[in-house]
Amino acid sequence: MQRILTGAWRRYRDTSLIVKMTVGFVLGLAVALLFGQQAEVLSPIGDILLRLLQLVVIPIIMLSLIDAVNNTQSGSLARIGAKALIFYILTTTAAVVISLALALLVNPGSGLENPDTSTKTPEPPSFIDQVLGIVPENLFQALADGKILALIFVSMIVGLTVAAMRRSSDPTISDYGATLYKLVLAAKEMTFRILGGILQYAPFGVFALVATKIGGQGFEALGALGKLTGVVYAGLAVQILLIYVPLLLLYRVPIGKFFRNAREPMATAFTTQSSSGTIPVSMNSAKNAGIFQEVSGFVIPVGATINMDGAVIRLGASVVLAANIAGQDMTAPELGAIVLTATFVSIGTAGVPGAGLIGLTILLTQAGLPIETVGLIAGVDVILGMGATMLNITGDLTGAHLIDKSERRTRAKRQHAAD
Repeated sequence: MQRILTGAWRRYRDTSLIVKMTVGFVLGLAVALLFGQQAEVLSPIGDILLRLLQLVVIPIIMLSLIDAVNNTQSGSLARIGAKALIFYILTTTAAVVISLALALLVNPGSGLENPDTSTKTPEPPSFIDQVLGIVPENLFQALADGKILALIFVSMIVGLTVAAMRRSSDPTISDYGATLYKLVLAAKEMTFRILGGILQYAPFGVFALVATKIGGQGFEALGALGKLTGVVYAGLAVQILLIYVPLLLLYRVPIGKFFRNAREPMATAFTTQSSSGTIPVSMNSAKNAGIFQEVSGFVIPVGATINMDGAVIRLGASVVLAANIAGQDMTAPELGAIVLTATFVSIGTAGVPGAGLIGLTILLTQAGLPIETVGLIAGVDVILGMGATMLNITGDLTGAHLIDKSERRTRAKRQHAAD
């Protein structure tokens, strides 16, 4: 018996993770179709996966960033940050334009009626509150709350301090810095090994998450709002095919290799609907792709927080749906305002609880459309959220590859000039 169990474990362990996750997804879909809401009894199995991923998010972000800062050349971090911000703004703008164009072509709200129920929406945080939130009052509270931007800020401060200690002219301080850096590397290796174990459990969590989330509400809502769902998923596909793929080709990133490396974080994001929870898997993918540590360690955590291409595709299509229901035609200036607002709202509210609800409420209010539409769209929120989160993660990895290529070219030019 022990030999049989050992052999079965080895076969399971050696099977490709994406194959195991695909099997888990298909089985979860089957259970959702057969049992509907009764499948929610499996929710603890899925919750365990989410908790395990969240468990390693904070150490992976902090340790990777501290390591990245200590390996970054002078001025590189600011350059990488500027490139990342430009990439996020451009791709997010493209995403909302694609979404509006497809939605205006299909008119997803035709035939639907606005619900009579009012919807409560959280207050969007002010710009000052968001800026202050980057600097935590209490480090341990920031760790407990999982505030990604605050963690990035603290990690960069710690990383810069350790780097300065290592370069100190005082031998004692330099030795302390070297010791701290070795501890960081050891802890980082340990954390990635823990992640490897978590990924072995992931297929079971995927099975449970799909069964419970889709079984709870997905199929009936999907039928009622099929056009909106179709527009959003078409927008996700167009964003990948017409924006990400050409950019990857432009920077000579092999498309097949990119998607082979990206498929595990894409599948994880799709099933968990958690950008922050997928960070460990994305970091592991970037590591396997050979991306510079200083690039992936900065771009992926920041991207998971503020790069929301999938979210703005949902927003754009939802605004057109609301306009269809209200019988209101969108003018060119109104569409232009929606493009700009959706781009900056997605960045400004990302990582805030209820961010999708806040963003949609802001856009509907600006366009003079009834916010009750939010309650209608909530029916397919799970289905839309899965695809949107997957696109967010795909965009993060695309940005990491492009910036990595750009950094390699910059370094090669500088090396050539030095020679």
